[in-house]
Amino acid sequence: MKVVGLMSGTSADGIDAALVDIRKRGSRIATKLLAFTSSPYTKKLQSQVLDLCSSGTGPEVCDLNVVLGERFAAAAFKVIASSSYAVKDIDLIGSHGQTLYHQTRGRFRSTLQIGEPSIIAERTGITTVADFRPRDMAAGGEGAPLTPYAHQLLFQHKTKSRLIVNLGGICNVTYLPSNATQGDIIACDVGPGNMMIDRAIAHLTHGKAAQDTGGASAAKGQTNRDMLAVLMQHPFLKRRPPKSTGGEEFGNEYVQRMLRHAGRLKLNKNDILATLTTFTALSAKKCERFLNGPIDELILAGGGTRNRALVRALQDAFQPIPVTTTESYGWNSKAIEAAAFAILAFQTVRGTPNNLPSVTGAQHPVVLGKIVPGQAMRHSSFRV
Repeated sequence: MKVVGLMSGTSADGIDAALVDIRKRGSRIATKLLAFTSSPYTKKLQSQVLDLCSSGTGPEVCDLNVVLGERFAAAAFKVIASSSYAVKDIDLIGSHGQTLYHQTRGRFRSTLQIGEPSIIAERTGITTVADFRPRDMAAGGEGAPLTPYAHQLLFQHKTKSRLIVNLGGICNVTYLPSNATQGDIIACDVGPGNMMIDRAIAHLTHGKAAQDTGGASAAKGQTNRDMLAVLMQHPFLKRRPPKSTGGEEFGNEYVQRMLRHAGRLKLNKNDILATLTTFTALSAKKCERFLNGPIDELILAGGGTRNRALVRALQDAFQPIPVTTTESYGWNSKAIEAAAFAILAFQTVRGTPNNLPSVTGAQHPVVLGKIVPGQAMRHSSFRV
């Protein structure tokens, strides 16, 4: 099948779209990236999403669900247009949607992704799979992270044990022991990726900047040990897997609290960003105590690979382990998460369980996602 994967992360900065050729070869899946595009949100839309993550009304959520459904459909058209294929050639769309809330520690396990898949299917005419997380949570899992399923397919090695570090809004890691089976894989969210850095620079520049482009500001600053010590006491870092997190723990409220602490320490903007960058890297480093073997290679993925200061901080944290990016293996770093949801959707329509209970804590394997038929379910492999 030719499948479009759509992804917008907790940074809420836009939609990544990957067009992937996926073929079943015996018991394995072969994949090839055919095209990749990004569709940035406007600052106004990003603000709407981030505001709704912490507060908002039912009507606001309903309206934004429709608005983002249209945006996700447009992102699918954009990636198809950037390729040598037409809409009629595409068999399936897998849409992660935009997370507004993800809670696994309260009275109820709950999650909400918006970006109405019925609109995507209606506009494109392509069968769409969405809402991947709730079924895993219904089975007792965290509903996250889900991308390790794809990490194993793409980066498993016969003799090297690899740690995949995905730097999205949240940072998650996947440990792939050499020749691992699915039950051997260890993966979890480890802390913030770009989230705290992005939120902090937005506050510090009064909205003029949405990210520390290339890590330029952090590179000019110095890590403040007092502030870093406070950050490293965050209780999430001490929790054992399975675990997942989001803006509820590392979003605006926590960032503003840390910025007030930085004010008391009289830190300038560059030192604050340098400290948050170091914290992000050391949060990832903390995962080592949960692993059951050595790391031979660190492979970075996600938009955070564009932040050179963060990459250097990770190299320092994990030295002497060699650090590379997914580009070394023919994959655009930003495309991995979108491609993962293309792969998950492919398995969903085949009726193949596509969660990893050893990762999410689910009681058993389940088929993730809800299927919204397009104008015609053209592919004979669909078993629905």
